[in-house]
Amino acid sequence: MARYLALLGSINVGGNRLSMADLRDALEREEFEGVETVVASGNVLFDHEDRPAEGLAEKIAWIVADRFDIRSAVVVLDRAALAAAIAENPFSGVGEDKFVHTHFLTCQPTEAQFAALMADHAGRGGEKLASGTRALHIDFGDGVAGSKLTGAFMDKRLGCSGTARNMRSLRRILAKMEGADGA
Repeated sequence: MARYLALLGSINVGGNRLSMADLRDALEREEFEGVETVVASGNVLFDHEDRPAEGLAEKIAWIVADRFDIRSAVVVLDRAALAAAIAENPFSGVGEDKFVHTHFLTCQPTEAQFAALMADHAGRGGEKLASGTRALHIDFGDGVAGSKLTGAFMDKRLGCSGTARNMRSLRRILAKMEGADGA
């Protein structure tokens, strides 16, 4: 069994209310083991037979849509991929952890799509952006609340959906994963 992290987008925001206990129960019924949620915002640790992350993400997205009628972007990472995403973020350790995010994507946008996002974002706000591996790294500077750099704005230009987490949350989740597998 391998340990994974599923990041679900749009959970417990915008009317998509979902009890983490109900989510855990639904996943356990579908052969996910050791299911544990971290905060009530769609962060799920679980054990599963070793499989490609994309297949697991599709399975979880189907379960959430089927059981709860919620369409959610789902990204699945193993411990190494999560650690790599944290290390890859050029703003990590530079900006405040609560304002530095990684927007995990369901696909890898092209360089042209990243360039279009950068061009369309120019003049909209003070956020700093950097492309990554199936991710967009963002330093929101003074905060996320007033930003015009929304998920919908990014998803439209990048050609795929995603879900963001700040560095503080990602480090907390990584520590839980490392504690679980002894790494």
